[in-house]
Amino acid sequence: MLAVMMLAPMAGMACYGGPVTWNFAAHPVDAGTVRVELSAVCEPGWHIYSLAQSGEEGPLPTVVTLDESPDYRVQGTVAEPVPVEAMDAAFGLVVQYHAGTTSFTQAVERGSAQPFTVSGRVDYMACNDRTCLPPHSVRFSVDIPAYSK
Repeated sequence: MLAVMMLAPMAGMACYGGPVTWNFAAHPVDAGTVRVELSAVCEPGWHIYSLAQSGEEGPLPTVVTLDESPDYRVQGTVAEPVPVEAMDAAFGLVVQYHAGTTSFTQAVERGSAQPFTVSGRVDYMACNDRTCLPPHSVRFSVDIPAYSK
């Protein structure tokens, strides 16, 4: 019988006292795959932008980058929930964004049954209906325990 250890989430970090707090965790999918979860909690009235924005004008999209490592291999692309799509008066165009709590996920394939760390960076831009903060980057790392059968 395969036993998969539950993985405890790492504590999030607030961005310079800003309106977005990030939390990072990992969840086993099967014997060889782990899902890394990056959760953003936006204060009321604030939002961050989706992974894809139309055109080259307007707000910067959220970008998740995992560091390369021989310990794991990235599977597919980063997933996000369906964003809100709305006209943004400040940018004068339709944008896609996430408010409240939202999670981005990325699957990684283990290189072995040994423990390892997934690290990377999330780049994002936070706005409300009056202002946008400068783009910000948050580094993260999530420890993945050994897989046991």
